Amino acid sequence: MPASRSSSAEDGASHGAASGAPTAADLLAFVRRTAADRALVASLPLDPEGRTWVRLDGPGGSEAWLIGWPPGTGTGWHDHAESVGAFATAAGSLTEHALAVRLPARGWRTLELAEGVDRSRRLPAGEGRAFGRHHVHEVLNESPDTHAVSVHAYYPPLPLIRRFSRTGAVLRLEQVERPEDWQ
Repeated sequence: MPASRSSSAEDGASHGAASGAPTAADLLAFVRRTAADRALVASLPLDPEGRTWVRLDGPGGSEAWLIGWPPGTGTGWHDHAESVGAFATAAGSLTEHALAVRLPARGWRTLELAEGVDRSRRLPAGEGRAFGRHHVHEVLNESPDTHAVSVHAYYPPLPLIRRFSRTGAVLRLEQVERPEDWQ
């Protein structure tokens, strides 16, 4: 991918280099290269009503996805458990809202967030970012009329995703999804 680097080596993002497992930096390089593959990006069927996706072969046993985002769609607040990851925008523009805080792994349903933990970034085509374990974010296509396409990769393959709701400073754990829920 050209020029811009919006990557972050958060908590554990480079863990795994000694074991040969892909790092968040490796995943970022992969998603940038893949997002630059115009033929692959153009091959993704786009649906005006909902997100579309195709699973890809990621490096070193990682899980990877090519995802289409209709205007106005998003993921909602979630994390990727123990996985490091990266994503890059291939077409259109995405916005990421993230929390600069590590949440407890278990044993809670509701948390009140401190002031100053919110981070936002816009990722137009050609930009990407990496993240470490326990990264909490939501990704949105805020365009009123343009599809976005992105490439995402995670290692280890996602063991689960925790989904959250947010009202002001209150974050509430709503659901835990496992891979069998996505099939």
